[in-house]
Amino acid sequence: MAATTNPFSVSVSSKPTGGSAFPKPNDSADFFLRVQNPLNTVSLRSSFVSPGSTELSLSRGGGSVTSAKRGARSARIRASLAEVMDQSVAKKDPIAPTTVDVDLGDRSYPIYIGSGLLDQPHLLQRHVHGKRVLVVTNDTVAPLYLNKVVEALTKGNPNVSVESVILPDGEKYKQMDTLMKIFDKAIESRLDRRCTFIALGGGVIGDMCGFAAASFLRGVNFIQIPTTVMAQVDSSVGGKTGINHRLGKNLIGAFYQPQCVLIDTDTLNTLPDRELASGLAEVIKYGLIMDAEFFEWQEKNMQALMARDPSALTYAIKRSCENKAEVVSLDEKESGLRATLNLGHTFGHAIETGFGYGQWLHGEAVAAGTVMAVDMSYRLGWIDDSIVKRARDILQQAKLPTTPPNTMTVEMFKSVMAVDKKVADGLLRLILLKGPLGNCVFTGDYDRKALDETLRAFCKS
Repeated sequence: MAATTNPFSVSVSSKPTGGSAFPKPNDSADFFLRVQNPLNTVSLRSSFVSPGSTELSLSRGGGSVTSAKRGARSARIRASLAEVMDQSVAKKDPIAPTTVDVDLGDRSYPIYIGSGLLDQPHLLQRHVHGKRVLVVTNDTVAPLYLNKVVEALTKGNPNVSVESVILPDGEKYKQMDTLMKIFDKAIESRLDRRCTFIALGGGVIGDMCGFAAASFLRGVNFIQIPTTVMAQVDSSVGGKTGINHRLGKNLIGAFYQPQCVLIDTDTLNTLPDRELASGLAEVIKYGLIMDAEFFEWQEKNMQALMARDPSALTYAIKRSCENKAEVVSLDEKESGLRATLNLGHTFGHAIETGFGYGQWLHGEAVAAGTVMAVDMSYRLGWIDDSIVKRARDILQQAKLPTTPPNTMTVEMFKSVMAVDKKVADGLLRLILLKGPLGNCVFTGDYDRKALDETLRAFCKS
């Protein structure tokens, strides 16, 4: 192959739209960051529409996140993947996992995806730096997979000692008292800074173990082994860790990246149907906000996903991880772009907080919140009614709720949303759809009447 110059380019431009060389307080100024190669373009658009409001939008050249081959999809994301022919999700050799790399410089790490990965000890052992390991899990997952993980860590590796702490299962335990049980075990076991924490379980375990790892001795290594669809496609990737407060979800935490994420798809064999559906809410989200082609694939394959077809699940997990890894690599600590991954979450977190943690699963609340965000986007005139229908239809196909609990009131939504992490200078910023399918904005510049109309439409009082 002939030598070529680097095909990638990054450009930043600014353009005030008020007619002057520099934006005045009431002018709108657009700033563009573009990462481009001959096959694909990723654009981040930031519009400063007023002193207290910033709008960020995520789009990809060609109108679809995946309009070009994924092997050349970004200068910042690398993926070594088994080829998926005609998107029919061909079976892969279980011996060789699919690997998606999260590109964060010296904090980069791989996501391993495949069947039987817990039976491949080298995958875990290569990421354990010291001789001491603490596995954090819960009383549902421990009887199923704890022994398998301990064996994977110690097989042919007698110098490693493994401790474990088994926490109660459920969102309501994602709080300070439960977190302290991890610290108690680590201190009692005299773990040092060379130790590794391993999160074995769903999103609650991953968030708490990661936060404990970020805090214990001011930071120790940790590994994610997610066992739910929700954790595999979303919460285990990107380094968000934390616990809930009675006044709001995930208000206490840290950004802290793992050494690796190991996704053994065999762990989904024991996942209850309700948990499976909950995780699909996040899969659907990726299609709506940034990947129209993936959304169309979901519309054709939702029944296969619900039936736990291994190839379909592997493909959905891989594609979701690709999408999240790309955004995280561009905006690790959610300064703007990464917030777009939270479509429906502001409404959904209000449901979880107002209705009671654990009453609904996270994905169930996000599903209802997504319908509310889509409804509001339509009321603003930013999307057409076909997207409203398609979003509602696919969530119903996944057997997810499309309305909040009837106990939720307008005032309950407003009081919880007022302390959401995305509030800045007293302004509630939301992730909303805008334009063709696969495009969204993170903005505080919207007509407040549309929000009020959406809340009234979905609440009885």
